[in-house]
Amino acid sequence: MGGDATLLNAGKTTNFIYQVLGFKPTAKEIKTINEIDTKSKIKDRIEAIKKQGGKLKFLTLEQDVFKNNLVLIDSLLPNIVAEIVKTFFTTTLSSTKDLTDSINKVNPLNYDTQFAHTFYDYKIKRFLTDVALGMTPSKVWTGVYDATGGYLIIKENGDVLCYHIYNRNQFEDYLFANTKLETASSTRHEFGKLYEDNGQFYFKLNLQIRFK
Repeated sequence: MGGDATLLNAGKTTNFIYQVLGFKPTAKEIKTINEIDTKSKIKDRIEAIKKQGGKLKFLTLEQDVFKNNLVLIDSLLPNIVAEIVKTFFTTTLSSTKDLTDSINKVNPLNYDTQFAHTFYDYKIKRFLTDVALGMTPSKVWTGVYDATGGYLIIKENGDVLCYHIYNRNQFEDYLFANTKLETASSTRHEFGKLYEDNGQFYFKLNLQIRFK
């Protein structure tokens, strides 16, 4: 009946902060990069930083409540989601599954994969499920689900899918296969610009997840 629904709404609460390493720009260079105003301006600004030898290393989230909510789900989830967000803004990938598949191959957290454990898939599915069932970036998450019965999903063709809380695996698989990241308003949520603080340089990226 409208546009695709969001699973996780963007806000300043969903900003991820990355430190820029290997590149110490002048004030003029910062201004030049931040003035890039193409259709894919965030991606192009990051590319400009990379061309100068800079790379983005995840530091923290802008808001501690969301960071701690992620840590509650999994202690390394902030780092995992940060890798997915960075991959979204530096590649052509957007679907949650494709992004997770990508970091699976790179294995940025150096998990022991000799037995083919699906570390990233499992943790991202858990994250999506907690978001769908009550976790929000701005409120302390205790793990208590708002939805105690199930979850209704109405598809474009009018089909109604009902996932009972006991069908958790099917529900997780649905969310994993049918969500994507998208770019929210960088002006409204104040991200996507290179900035300096106490002699160090930083760049913020934002997370928003929508059904596709």
